[in-house]
Amino acid sequence: MSRKYGFALIGCGAVGSHHVTAISQLRNARLVAVCDVFEPSARRCGERAGVPWYTEYHKMLERDDVDVVSICTPSGLHMEPTLTAIAAGKHCVVEKPLEIALDRCDRMIAAAEKAGVQLATIFPSRFGLAAQELRKAVDAGRFGRLTIGDAYVRWWREQSYYDSGGWRGTWKLDGGGALINQTIHSVDLIQWYMGPAKAVAAVAGCLAHTGIEVDDAAIVAVEWANGALGVIQGTTAAWPGLDRRVIISGDAGSAILEEDKLAFWQFRRERARDARIRAGEVGAEDMGSGASDPMAFSPENHRRQLADLLRALDRGTKPLVDGAEGRKSVEIVLAAYRSAETGKRVELPLPSSYRPGRKGFTA
Repeated sequence: MSRKYGFALIGCGAVGSHHVTAISQLRNARLVAVCDVFEPSARRCGERAGVPWYTEYHKMLERDDVDVVSICTPSGLHMEPTLTAIAAGKHCVVEKPLEIALDRCDRMIAAAEKAGVQLATIFPSRFGLAAQELRKAVDAGRFGRLTIGDAYVRWWREQSYYDSGGWRGTWKLDGGGALINQTIHSVDLIQWYMGPAKAVAAVAGCLAHTGIEVDDAAIVAVEWANGALGVIQGTTAAWPGLDRRVIISGDAGSAILEEDKLAFWQFRRERARDARIRAGEVGAEDMGSGASDPMAFSPENHRRQLADLLRALDRGTKPLVDGAEGRKSVEIVLAAYRSAETGKRVELPLPSSYRPGRKGFTA
């Protein structure tokens, strides 16, 4: 029988509240403490959850009842608390992106491996039933030779979204804009289906917002290592916000994942299950959408991902999205930023020392 794991939360902002809800819905998990450098946020979160609250995570990590730490700080502040938690012998689950630079990702991954603890990256979209149905079809070779793999995220964020947090829209703490913040969920999905990227060529700009350093629109042409081609399109400048789409095609089939539903599903060799999928009887869910509201989505896939991590801890295996998996989408996004800055095609792997935003490309 599974043991019950104690969770601590670092970062009591909006996404942290989803972790609190997801943890509360797991029979083998309980929240034991929360922390935020902003005292009102820490107090409010702790009192709502009925657990002790801290403004300094080093002290919180001294607790013996903390087994797993959820890191929900701004993207560019993931590494320090993660390394501290790992040094304290805690397993870590880090919100996307894993970090905003590859060398920082690498330090986190190496530290977890050395300490013998698990490091997971939050990518809840992988845990949707439709997303997993699509992965099964890829693994089964139903698409034949993969030819095209695209991801489209045409979302909208009001100017107030960027104005409400000083870290948003900055290279230092956000690590970029629409690509690394919003689109990275779909970048993770498309590379999960298509495999590694060989090279990218990108253009990016800031077209609808003011006072930010980063992209609110980007288009990336991708050469996948398997020979297929693709497009990754990400924006927070498309009012009123459209459902995100992932499109997979091969010489034997095509499928469209639209939010949490399979909107198109057709293969040369039909199976009995296919008609049920097209009818919406298999895999279709409504988890909400972040198209125009960053928090208008269900915490259910967070719950599923945390459950996956706890199963891995029970079995002594790796979670589905460990640190190495979380690094992959960061590398693709950073390669796209480098291409947008230089105007040149960029091949992967990318130098781990690369930092975006040195020259800038915003309009």
